[in-house]
Amino acid sequence: MKSVKLALIAAVFTATPAVAFAQDVGATIYGNDGNPIGTVDQKTEQVVVINTGKHKAPIPANLLFENDKGHAVNATTAQIDAMMDQQLAAAAAKRDAALVTGTAVVSINGNPAGTLGEVDLAADEITLESPDGPILLKKEYFMVDNDGQLKALVTRDQIANAAASRKTGG
Repeated sequence: MKSVKLALIAAVFTATPAVAFAQDVGATIYGNDGNPIGTVDQKTEQVVVINTGKHKAPIPANLLFENDKGHAVNATTAQIDAMMDQQLAAAAAKRDAALVTGTAVVSINGNPAGTLGEVDLAADEITLESPDGPILLKKEYFMVDNDGQLKALVTRDQIANAAASRKTGG
């Protein structure tokens, strides 16, 4: 999902001359309208995560440039938030479409985790039938990866512990 966000943001923003990004976490990033977009939440050489107050938006570092106020990106807060809203809605729709009884699930680190048992999207109750026994999860604990595989956002050990806890009533 993260790579999908980056690809969309990179395609939507107009490329600008890249500058070495040396801002610290907490530094303000400005939009093309001159207003602050947000602050740097995290950074690597390739990606700067800007906290807009609504979203933590991953922006390719090469899309940042210097303007008279400091580091900026060729977009406004509203544009970044709208793109993030669209990305999150698309990811949620893809996830919800994959949450079907009988679907194979892997853990966050790619290990087989079981299959989906009962799925009630309206009640936000999804039963994962793991090798250690069934556990109940919410939609937020699932995603569809770039290969189309339904992934539980927990490790195999966490699944085993949850199943064991459920068996003992803890």
